[in-house]
Amino acid sequence: MVDIYKQNNRWKLLLGIAALLIVATSVIYSYYLVRNVAEDEKTKISNYKMALEYMSYTDSLDAIYPGFSAGLDYEMFFSIIAANRAPTIIIDESGETISGNNYGAEKDNDEKFLRERLKIIQRSGAKPMIVKSRYTTQYIFYENSWLLTLLRYYPFIMAFLVVAFVALGYMGFSSSRNAEQSRVWAGMAKETAHQLGTPLSGIIAWLEHLKLMRGEDEETMEIVDEIGKDVVRLELIADRFSKIGSEPELKEENVMAILKDSFDYMKRRAPKRLVFELENETEPKMVSLNKPLFEWVLENLLRNALDASDGKGKISGTVTDDNDYVYIDISDTGKGIPESKFKTIFRPGFSTKKRGWGLGLSLTKRIIESYHSGKIFVKESVVGEGTTFRIRLPKN
Repeated sequence: MVDIYKQNNRWKLLLGIAALLIVATSVIYSYYLVRNVAEDEKTKISNYKMALEYMSYTDSLDAIYPGFSAGLDYEMFFSIIAANRAPTIIIDESGETISGNNYGAEKDNDEKFLRERLKIIQRSGAKPMIVKSRYTTQYIFYENSWLLTLLRYYPFIMAFLVVAFVALGYMGFSSSRNAEQSRVWAGMAKETAHQLGTPLSGIIAWLEHLKLMRGEDEETMEIVDEIGKDVVRLELIADRFSKIGSEPELKEENVMAILKDSFDYMKRRAPKRLVFELENETEPKMVSLNKPLFEWVLENLLRNALDASDGKGKISGTVTDDNDYVYIDISDTGKGIPESKFKTIFRPGFSTKKRGWGLGLSLTKRIIESYHSGKIFVKESVVGEGTTFRIRLPKN
């Protein structure tokens, strides 16, 4: 059973690696695109600057030598200027804005907007391009185009989308798997309860028949009484299974009394070398719970403690509380659990026993957390020294 979870973890690892590869590829390719687009925009800005410079220079010479610029291909200069897509602001030597480009029709002529953008560009440390003519000097400040800005943020957007996709896929898969497991468990539990009912009814009938036939034989009656106790226990087990998958009825119960009964029951069936020690607490600890199911939880924990102890050592229980919760700690001095397995042991199918089904702690977790809104976890454990399980139940 453990191999199933190792394989599951491998799939998670492979999924994570695939996501990282996608993100890394996107980042590398985006960097390549950004670098090329940035170089292209820089070239267009340089051409834009030279076109303005040349046109300004020829205009100033036209004032002195009329007709100087006649025959020049102004259409080529205008096409160079139009090819620039980067937002630009042109200022004169006094710092006054002359024009804006590629911010939008309204904003290109909005003096207040252009001044605010100019301050932002200057604070970023950007150096202007200088446009020189015969009589004036102008300065071009420019920003990244909208396309270049999008490309710079593309890797982060892609990373977010990949992580979100993987997370949603994993959550959906886990939710579907858990729902399927719940349906299987509920169906299996109810069918088990149903199957137990028929032979139990037969055993009860045979016990009554024995009482009628051998009622005067004390030895026989003693055996019948013991079998009757086991039948009652089997009826309790069948009742527990029948409650899986349905909403159990919760009642105010004294946790201390239930824990004491469970300790007494297990102590009678444990080796003599194993010491059972329960905190002597006289004050009741009242919690809303379903007694048959909660007894099942305690029985599972105590059986695990018994198996881990190899018939010797000590199993102890304590109950404490605060304003909101009641805490039940069950400890043993057995084999202990590695820290890496603290959560794995509650997964269905996980077992350290050669013949174990790995359902005890999984059902225990389901009963505590799904039916009682509580929490169960390994409070502490040291390999070779022992383990403490903690159950936390809300008072209200």
